Amino acid sequence: MTASLFADLPDASGPEHFSELLGRPGLRIERIVSHGQCSPPGFWYDQPGGEWVLLVQGQARLRFADEPAARELRAGDWLDIAPHRRHRVDWTAPDQTTIWLAVHYDAPPCDAPTS
Repeated sequence: MTASLFADLPDASGPEHFSELLGRPGLRIERIVSHGQCSPPGFWYDQPGGEWVLLVQGQARLRFADEPAARELRAGDWLDIAPHRRHRVDWTAPDQTTIWLAVHYDAPPCDAPTS
């Protein structure tokens, strides 16, 4: 099966749209489509697993609770978010569609060997 990340883009002028592309034990890959949305005031994601995220298209600002300023993201930028690292979306471009690729994975406990 062949598919495209850009196919059948939903209208994200209302809420952000999340689509699971692949799910396996310990792994979930999703496409997120934004169009000017941000996290609600005071809301922070605090996820039990790790998340690797790639901004495929558009622009965004992602803020971490332990950093003084939001990070500016442009197409091609990616980052790995550790489990329970509180973060939020401060801004996505209101004049264009922003597409994220998020890979959620079970992370080993901090004291587990990583070879």
